[in-house]
Amino acid sequence: MKNVEGIHKDKLEKLLWSVALPGFGQLLNKKYVKGILFIILEIVVNVMANFNQAIILSFHGKIQEAIDQTNFLWLMFYPCLYFFAIWDAYKDADGENKPFSFLPFVFSAYFVTVGLILSPTFTFMGKLIGPIWLPIIFLPIGIGIGLIIKWILLKISNNSRASNS
Repeated sequence: MKNVEGIHKDKLEKLLWSVALPGFGQLLNKKYVKGILFIILEIVVNVMANFNQAIILSFHGKIQEAIDQTNFLWLMFYPCLYFFAIWDAYKDADGENKPFSFLPFVFSAYFVTVGLILSPTFTFMGKLIGPIWLPIIFLPIGIGIGLIIKWILLKISNNSRASNS
C-alpha cells in the first residue's frame, strides 16, 4: 500500500467514508454487522435529535430555530457514536493498532460534546453559535489535546522502555 503522509491510502479511504456516515468504514472493512449497526444507530439518533433540521437551519443562519428544533437529550449521543465509529473503522482498516491512536478520537468526542452542551447559550460578540457550529469549533481543540496527550504518553512509554533495557 502506498503511504500518504504516513497513513495508508486504504486506511485513509475507510476513515473518510466513516466520516461521511458512521458504518461505511466498517462495511469497507467487511465488518458488515457492525457497519449496519452503526448506520442504524446513526439514523435513529439523527432522526430523534432532529439533527438534519438543525444542520439546515444553521447553514441558513437561523441559529435560534436550530436550537429550538434540536432534541439535545438525543443529540448528546451523537459525538461519541460518531467518533467511535470513525476510530473503529480506522483501527480495523489495516489490522495495525498503534499505541494511544484512540486518544485524538476520544478527546474529539469529549470536546464536541462539551460544545454541544454549551451551544444553546454560548455567544460570541453577542451572537449565538448554535448546536452545529460550536461543536465544530471545539473539534480541533479535542484533536489537538488528544494528539498532545498521545505524544506525551508515547514519550513516557518510550523512555520507560529505554530505561528498562
